[in-house]
Amino acid sequence: MEEKAKSKPTLRVRADKVKDFRCKNLIAVIENPDDIRNIGTIIRNVNALGVEKAYVITDQKALPDEWEEMRTKPKLSAISASAIKWSFVKKFKDTESCLAHLEKNGFVSVVTSPHMKGYHNAVLHEHDYTSYKKLAVWFGNEGIGISQTALARSVLCINIPMYGIIESLNLGTASGIVLYEITKQRREFQFKLKQKISANKAVKRLVESLQPRPPAQ
Repeated sequence: MEEKAKSKPTLRVRADKVKDFRCKNLIAVIENPDDIRNIGTIIRNVNALGVEKAYVITDQKALPDEWEEMRTKPKLSAISASAIKWSFVKKFKDTESCLAHLEKNGFVSVVTSPHMKGYHNAVLHEHDYTSYKKLAVWFGNEGIGISQTALARSVLCINIPMYGIIESLNLGTASGIVLYEITKQRREFQFKLKQKISANKAVKRLVESLQPRPPAQ
């Protein structure tokens, strides 16, 4: 009992420490996954890499509607390595409702997909993901990939470069690779912006301190 009591504050302290490393306004969207284990894997990636939120589009009853209930499910906790307890996850019944929610809140969508003719395509590490203030990164179904609905309303198709005989990756691996690159870029941008704001404040304080003070009455 004493060991458990000690571990809780330790986890809370760590959670508070990593807040500054989380990528704000970045959401990972999982569209109609067949396997709940892939949901757990992506939620684990989301938490480990500092993505702010995860949205899951599914009608599976195995995934509860509310995040508070998701946190209590032993299976979800196990397959996500307890990340479900520390990550914000929202469930949507279909692609349209998820897109409507994202667009209403000013998010731009990009999808992970092989090169798609007629769409804006980019190799993962060659694109700048800091140009989007609010970004949702979509991962499609294990078998059929991303839907036409999501594809039509996205601004970019992200391609992971492949150099082997096998030119596909499982959903968990692909999400980890894509989110690593995007979070790396956005985290560096956030830190530089924070430093710039701090520097500007310091200059402002210095200028104010050098201003002549009015004579005493």
